[in-house]
Amino acid sequence: MKLCIILGTRPEIIKMSPIIKYCESKKLDYFIIHTGQHYSFNMDKIFFDELKLPQPKYNMEVKETTHGKQTGSMMIKIEPILMKEKPDMVLVEGDTNSVLAGALTANKLNIKVGHVEAGLRSYDLTMPEELNRKLTDHISDYLFAPTECAKKNLLKEGISEKKIFVTGNTIVDALYQNIKIAEKKVNVLERLKLKQRNYIVLTLHRQENVDKYNRIKNILDGIKKVSEHYNTPVIWPIHPRTVKVLKEFNLTMPKLVKTINPIDYLEFLQLEEKASLIMTDSGGLQEESCILKIPCVTLRDNTERPETLEVGSNTIVGVKPSSIFNGVKNMFRKKTDWKNPFGDGKSAEKIVKIIQSNLKEN
Repeated sequence: MKLCIILGTRPEIIKMSPIIKYCESKKLDYFIIHTGQHYSFNMDKIFFDELKLPQPKYNMEVKETTHGKQTGSMMIKIEPILMKEKPDMVLVEGDTNSVLAGALTANKLNIKVGHVEAGLRSYDLTMPEELNRKLTDHISDYLFAPTECAKKNLLKEGISEKKIFVTGNTIVDALYQNIKIAEKKVNVLERLKLKQRNYIVLTLHRQENVDKYNRIKNILDGIKKVSEHYNTPVIWPIHPRTVKVLKEFNLTMPKLVKTINPIDYLEFLQLEEKASLIMTDSGGLQEESCILKIPCVTLRDNTERPETLEVGSNTIVGVKPSSIFNGVKNMFRKKTDWKNPFGDGKSAEKIVKIIQSNLKEN
């Protein structure tokens, strides 16, 4: 069996890292294509080293541009690699342009496609991610659904049950592995002069929040209410692009919000683990907070992680200041004794074993 792993963003690297490590430990025949969708290779080289991963065999310098241009240029660069390497399967994870480009290219070359984290649905087709994940699911041969809920989504869309495998989510494997590394390597609370369980972590990156004046202003007003009521610092690792947008909108930061430059993954993981609460518009952080037993308030109108709502680790509040404040108040009252719905930390092993046994049969 020869396996090709295609990834392009940091969340994909994190969620694919347990699969890569398992392939390494079993000395399997595999290689990595990195599309370079979001970050410079110099930054990602450090990131691979930090997570103790082998460097990709192929690095593609795909610049951030329109969705169509980016996806198309990825396909153009991926195709000759797959034709040369002739893998038995291409494995993609999540919902980015890299995922769709990898799955489409492999499919057109009659190479089997495996989709890790299949079946997630927000039912909001204005989100590029929703289009990417739906299209990828429908052209994949193996759909590795993290939960029974994700499996039901796939069955509702007419996808054959024979293609679907409920494996848990590799984010659980990644968190368990990387928290241990973080404990030995970093002390972000000391560096930022923070006390455990005495601060809130904030992340915002979605275009529908950051690029719209009314939404970002409402979010900042809501955060101001929260921070002043609880007299609690809010730590925001902020992207330079968001800083630029806030300046263009002439919006000022609430007093207790401390913006910091984006930090490395191990530091951020430790920052999450020791927070009192997380406020975010990220899908991945909804999962991570659930696994880490940190209450989460999601600054969106929907979620593709309904399992977090079902177990009570997360609440969806939209962007109205009063809704944000009430959501935080409710989550602070909650006991953090919910059950993690995303698996036992052995998802990578399950996924690779399913691939091995099925490819042997075929």
